[in-house]
Amino acid sequence: MKLTTLAIFISLIIFNLFTSNTKAEDWPQWRGSNRDGICKEQDLLKEWPKAGPMLTWKAKGLGIGFSSIAIMQGKLYTLGDLKDGSYAIALNEKNGKIIWKTRIGKDGGHRGYPGTRSTPTVDEGQIFALNQHSDIVCLDSTSGKLIWKKNLVTDFGGKMMSGWKYSESPLVDSDKVICTPGGKEGTLLALNRKTGDKIWQTKDWTDAAAYSSIIIATIHGTRQYIQLTGNSVAGVEPETGKILWRANRKGQTAVITTPVVAKDIVFVTSGYGVGCNGFKISKNGSKWSSEEIYANKTIANHHGGVVLINGYVYGSTGGTFRCLELETGNEIFKERSAGKGSTLFAGGRFILRSEKGPVALIKATPKGMTEISKFEQPNRSEYKAWPHPVVANGNLYLRDQDILLCYKIRGN
Repeated sequence: MKLTTLAIFISLIIFNLFTSNTKAEDWPQWRGSNRDGICKEQDLLKEWPKAGPMLTWKAKGLGIGFSSIAIMQGKLYTLGDLKDGSYAIALNEKNGKIIWKTRIGKDGGHRGYPGTRSTPTVDEGQIFALNQHSDIVCLDSTSGKLIWKKNLVTDFGGKMMSGWKYSESPLVDSDKVICTPGGKEGTLLALNRKTGDKIWQTKDWTDAAAYSSIIIATIHGTRQYIQLTGNSVAGVEPETGKILWRANRKGQTAVITTPVVAKDIVFVTSGYGVGCNGFKISKNGSKWSSEEIYANKTIANHHGGVVLINGYVYGSTGGTFRCLELETGNEIFKERSAGKGSTLFAGGRFILRSEKGPVALIKATPKGMTEISKFEQPNRSEYKAWPHPVVANGNLYLRDQDILLCYKIRGN
């Protein structure tokens, strides 16, 4: 083989490897790889047929619950309440057939909302999951075998801001599992991923736990965990659990939506009449500080999530889809949509799943929004469609209590 031909051949291999990675992407945890509600796949349908995308398969037997799904290396993972307890469940990505089920605790819920809430996290052959009764477990991803189990309340003094049960999805960071028991022993907790033993707990931050999930962000060159509670939002040093900065922020009833961060601005939002806040985080030498730069009700997201794209925050508030400028908090637009629901971004489009069932494909920029396509989810349960939609490897997944629907949305 001539040198020129060899060079072209190698270039083609590298190109194919790169493009295949951009065309297919797993979804290993809550809100995707970066916990930001963004799928990087590009070769997706730009509009859907009137009846909706092609339904590839439907799985049954997932039990009762509002958990979404995680996807890694050909398997799907979720949680659900079956007859004798709460379970972690693995399915085949190709056909939806159940591979294994492992009981992780008791079943039950609160005030007419039964079942699990959290989404499992998949990392290096292990599953980390938290059920509604504060049991946190590590399982083998292949067999479902239990490796360790702890309880956030009995083992770590956990306390919640209200009674709607534990809902956050555990964060895995290298050798640590990070979660939010809340309470006087410390709001945030780091566990050894191999043993479940405590590494640290934030004794200087003792807010009760809310329902939001932790994110990792780098602000002023410092990597940190950011979490939102019913009383504050804070940045925590990963190695020690030291509180770098904390800002007071009062929520009501249930504070659920995952924060988003860009540069030195942390954006948080919650429902029940509270709205949203922007905090500018500063560092002078070793001293950190936070400043509230706005507080308004432009986006009052209940629990459907918001997405940050190019300096603008998009998400659902009531029956409207809204856009806010991150730096100023100014409302850019507010338009009627398919309904109050969960939002993700994939293939240059937003996907909004209404809690009443409709699923919409939306094109939105700061100039405005257009609802391109919409279809009604079949086989609706009696409960609200709260599990967040997921896009991975060219498919759209919709969990609705006992069933999981898989739609093909990869473009031709």
